[in-house]
Amino acid sequence: MKNFDYSKYKDIYLKKDIVTMITKIHEYKGKTNVLLGIKKDTLNSLTEIAKIQSVDSSNRIEGIFTSKKRLKELMSEKSKPQNRNEEEILGYRETLKIIHESYECVDVSLNYILQMHQKLYSYSEKAIGGQFKSSDNSIVEVDYEGKERIRFKPVSAFQTPDYVNNLCDEYNKAVKNDSIDSLILIPIFILDFLCIHPFLDGNGRISRLLTLLLLYKHDYLIGKYISTEKIIEETKESYYESLESSSYGWHENENDYEPFIKYFLGIILKAYSELNKRVNDVEKARLTKKDRVTNIICSKLGKFTKKDILDECYDISKITVERTLNDLLKKEIIIKHSQGIKTFYTVNYNSQKQLNKEV
Repeated sequence: MKNFDYSKYKDIYLKKDIVTMITKIHEYKGKTNVLLGIKKDTLNSLTEIAKIQSVDSSNRIEGIFTSKKRLKELMSEKSKPQNRNEEEILGYRETLKIIHESYECVDVSLNYILQMHQKLYSYSEKAIGGQFKSSDNSIVEVDYEGKERIRFKPVSAFQTPDYVNNLCDEYNKAVKNDSIDSLILIPIFILDFLCIHPFLDGNGRISRLLTLLLLYKHDYLIGKYISTEKIIEETKESYYESLESSSYGWHENENDYEPFIKYFLGIILKAYSELNKRVNDVEKARLTKKDRVTNIICSKLGKFTKKDILDECYDISKITVERTLNDLLKKEIIIKHSQGIKTFYTVNYNSQKQLNKEV
């Protein structure tokens, strides 16, 4: 049986590269605390964008999505769901709202995890919300030919309640004893949760909500302003690779958490870095929406699509993005490749003087 003894990881994962990442996160965190006091209006606008991106990306990872227009309508709390996807999107919205507003009052416990799952399916007709799996399940991978392989065999349905209870008890014990750095403890907890895979559906989304909850409870509020779920979606292959690497030998207590810890720390670092960049972009001469779109486009490395730009500009209209793209095309600052749905763009770095002038 898996042994959840987190005290033994106190020093084992404090290697030089991991310590360096944690140190950088602490530095960013200090800067963010300063921003909280002097850039409230800017951060409030970023919070609204982050909420939309978090709901969108966490669901998209699981193949649950709707149009950008419908997503905005659903997030405004003035529209009812029109299909099953939108029911689950609303459930995520409501669960995320509770974490944002009440994380300090939430216990890390079996009962609360069940309540989170219940809330996730509160708009759905599926009769699975708030219930652990009733039958054994497997984590399956499907290749490009449609062939399936079992990537991991989770805990049995019969053992699941005991495992989740032990997991939460060990986490709370580690927090009380301050026996392990929270930035090491959180990814270990999340990896263990995913290996238990306690629900028939919704495990990935609950794990990402739990990640935010634990970060907030340890005073890492970055997820309020930058969507960590969106960064995970953008690095989905690395996400699954790190999960698989860290789950080998899990049942026998022989797994190595390091790949997933490093992935997790990389996500948090990216989020803090993005927050500083966005605050600077918004504050810099209070840029117009067109200027903001231009900055985002001209900072791209490699190919990008119109959708990539729209995803980063939730508060900017599609028309403004399209006009900016066309303007930059005419000035040869960006290059258009292919046609139709295959269209993508790259920055024309040969037009360096013109590019610098635009940016």
